[in-house]
Amino acid sequence: MPAKQMLPGRRPSAVKAQGRKRPAVSSKRPAGRGPLAGLRRTQRQLQKAWDRPLTAYYLIFGSSLLITVLGLVMVYSASMIKALQLGLGDAYFFKKQFLAALIGGVLLLVASRMPVKLHRALSYPVLASTLFLMVLVQVPGIGVSINGNQNWISLGGPFMLQPSEFGKLALILWGADLLARKGDKGLLSQWKHLLVPLVPVAFLLLGLIMLGGDMGTAMILGAILFGLLWLAGAPTRMFVGVLAFAGAIVALLIKTSPHRMDRLECLGATEPGKNDLCWQAVHGIYALASGGWFGSGLGASVEKWGQLPEAHTDFIFAITGEELGLAGTLSVLALFAALGYAGIRVAGRTEDSFVRFAAGGVTTWITAQAVINIGAVLGLLPIAGVPLPLFSYGGSALLPTMFAVGLLIAFAREEPAARAALAMRQPKTGWRRTGVRWKSMRRRVKKRPSGER
Repeated sequence: MPAKQMLPGRRPSAVKAQGRKRPAVSSKRPAGRGPLAGLRRTQRQLQKAWDRPLTAYYLIFGSSLLITVLGLVMVYSASMIKALQLGLGDAYFFKKQFLAALIGGVLLLVASRMPVKLHRALSYPVLASTLFLMVLVQVPGIGVSINGNQNWISLGGPFMLQPSEFGKLALILWGADLLARKGDKGLLSQWKHLLVPLVPVAFLLLGLIMLGGDMGTAMILGAILFGLLWLAGAPTRMFVGVLAFAGAIVALLIKTSPHRMDRLECLGATEPGKNDLCWQAVHGIYALASGGWFGSGLGASVEKWGQLPEAHTDFIFAITGEELGLAGTLSVLALFAALGYAGIRVAGRTEDSFVRFAAGGVTTWITAQAVINIGAVLGLLPIAGVPLPLFSYGGSALLPTMFAVGLLIAFAREEPAARAALAMRQPKTGWRRTGVRWKSMRRRVKKRPSGER
């Protein structure tokens, strides 16, 4: 057979390709591939998801729900030994907290469905009723004293009400409505309209709280007041002046109270000290330190066996660190950070001044209280005796907080882009408000006045 004769079934190009060297394969990856490109794509996808109109809505709802559910689990774990020591069932405190969570869930749902106008209409009745209850607390025979603080009203049986917790919500609703009305009239540029009557009413609430000796709640109320003034655009010198005046009052109250001075001296303590004054602070650190990376296991805490006071209330974060470890505490911090970011986003994107003030006030309340509680457990701040929002045991603290979360959800739903996105997620069968009807052939047909297609 001739050398140049083609073999049957072989193309000329295949014959010519024999004897040729294959081109060297480049070691460089094509553009758009590789780990850096993958990271950039992931970043773009996350940024796109982050900028969606319903991001704040889902963050508020999801983070608050997870905090509440995890709080119920930790309340049961941290309180069961205390309940057994008191001769009660191991789930006694859990049942009370679960009942409060159910009622709070109803309040959250109602608040999330209420229009903004109704929230504004409730501001004055809520403030008046809260002031009335806070005055009743100081009436002998009605108010109840616990741990030296008279801030409770007995509702019969084991149920107690702490009106000062509702004072936070009352100040936010009333203050937001007041500042919004003055802002619409252009009066917030005058210092007297900015401070009066907001600051006097806030100081009235603070005075009633301090009569009962609850400085922790007073600190949260002060933080809400400063947050409202900041959102209203208070001048720096005025803001600094009010802050200095409040700081001087706090310093005087601490100086004149041996109990508060003892708490201040326990800041950063590593030993219980003389007469075990720093017992609670030190054992909170012991609980966190013994947890390690992933904790000793749910229900396996040692400190809750009488070593750590208030394990299911003010120091529940320490038990969380002991049983769930650093991973559990960081998860709780991440959930509060997500809730705080979503609240700031709602306040920053709205065009309604009332929504901006109210959302900013609620975000200030929850984040400030979480920082004060966690800072005390970590030994970075003095023990203020405030619960961790949505997490610690206490129905009086849980109910107004869940209503406030419902406010944030309602405000997030009222954003124009979020409202349009929610409207598009209506059921795809039957008539829709947008004038679009879905047929059985799975195609969308626009309605026309004549009824023709």
